[in-house]
Amino acid sequence: MEEALETMMNKVQISSSPATYCVTGGKGYLGSWLVETLLERGYIVHATVRDPEKSLHFLPLWKGNDRLRIFKADLNEEGSFDEAVKGCDGVFHVAASKEYKVDETENIEAYVQANIIDPAIKGTINVLKSCLNSNSVKRVVYTSSMSTMSAKDSNGKWKPVVDESCQIQTEHMVKTQPIGWVYALSKHLTEEAAFKFAKENGIDLVSVITTAVAGQFFTANNVPPSVKVLLSPLTGEPEFFKLLSSVNARMGSISAVHIEDICSAHIFLMEHSKAEGRYICSSQCFPISMLANLLAKEYSYSNKKKIAEKNCDKVPSDISSKKLKDLGFCYKYGLEDIIHQTIICCQDYGYLPPIIQ
Repeated sequence: MEEALETMMNKVQISSSPATYCVTGGKGYLGSWLVETLLERGYIVHATVRDPEKSLHFLPLWKGNDRLRIFKADLNEEGSFDEAVKGCDGVFHVAASKEYKVDETENIEAYVQANIIDPAIKGTINVLKSCLNSNSVKRVVYTSSMSTMSAKDSNGKWKPVVDESCQIQTEHMVKTQPIGWVYALSKHLTEEAAFKFAKENGIDLVSVITTAVAGQFFTANNVPPSVKVLLSPLTGEPEFFKLLSSVNARMGSISAVHIEDICSAHIFLMEHSKAEGRYICSSQCFPISMLANLLAKEYSYSNKKKIAEKNCDKVPSDISSKKLKDLGFCYKYGLEDIIHQTIICCQDYGYLPPIIQ
C-alpha cells in the first residue's frame, strides 16, 4: 500500500482527466509507436508530421485515434509547433533531421556545421520555444542517441562501465571522422544546446539515450534503419554492417532495446517527478558475436555474415541503464525477444524471405 502511494506521489500528472501530450515526428519508427502507446494508455495525443497526407495510413493502426490530433509542423520553421503544443501537459521531442550526407567536394567541417548541425540545433530550439510560449507544458522529454556516447576515455582506454557521463568528444569526432560521425556529432551538439536553452529558460528537460531500437514496426514501406543495423550480420548489407561494427568498436559492445520498452521509458520519465538529466535506455548489452549467434539460431539463412568465429570482441563494456532502473523502471523484453519479434515482423513485410522448412 505504501509503495503504491509513493508511486502515485512520484507522478508529475495528478488529475482525474487524461493528460495531453505532443509527440513530434509522429511518422517515424519511435514516434509512431509512442503515439500508439499513449493512445492505448488513454492519453490525448497531438502528433506532428511534416506532411499529414503521407501519414494517413497510420490512422487505422492507431487504436483510440478519436483522442488524436495531427498537426503539420516543420523543424525549420519557427513557430510551426505553437499550435501542436498548445494545451499540452508535456512534449516528447522525437523528431530529428534526416539529412546527414556530406558533400565530399566541400570543406567537410564547415559544410557539416552549416548544413547539418546548425539546422538540427535550430529545429530543436524552435520546439523548445513553442513549449516555452505554451504556458502549459510542464516537461519536455528529448530523444537522444547512443551515438552520443563513447566507452573510451580521452586517452583511448576502455571504460568497464558506460554511464550517462561518457559522452563523445567533439574534437576527436571531427578529427577521426569514424563511420556515422556526422549523425553522432549532430545529436550530441543538439542535445547539448537543448539542455543549455532549457536551463536558461526554466524548461524541465529530460533526455532518453536510445540504444538500437527493434521489435515490431508500423513503417511497412520503410524498414527502420535501427532494425537494419541490428539484422546486418544476417542480411549482409554492407552499409549497415559497417555501422554496427563501428558502434561495437566505439562502445566495446552492442546494446539494444525493444520498441515497447523505449516508449514506456519515455512515458515513465515524462511522469516521474524525480526524473532529471540524461538516461541510458538499454535492456541488454552484448558482444557482436553473441548477436550473430542469436540471429543465426533464430533465422537460418545462408546470407548471414561469418563473424561468429572471429575473435572480434574485446571484454565488452557494460552499457549501464542503472540510473533509469534505480528510478524504478523495469524492462519487459530481453535480447532474444527483440530478435524474435524483429525477424517475424521483417518476414511479414517482406524484408526477410520466409524460411522454407
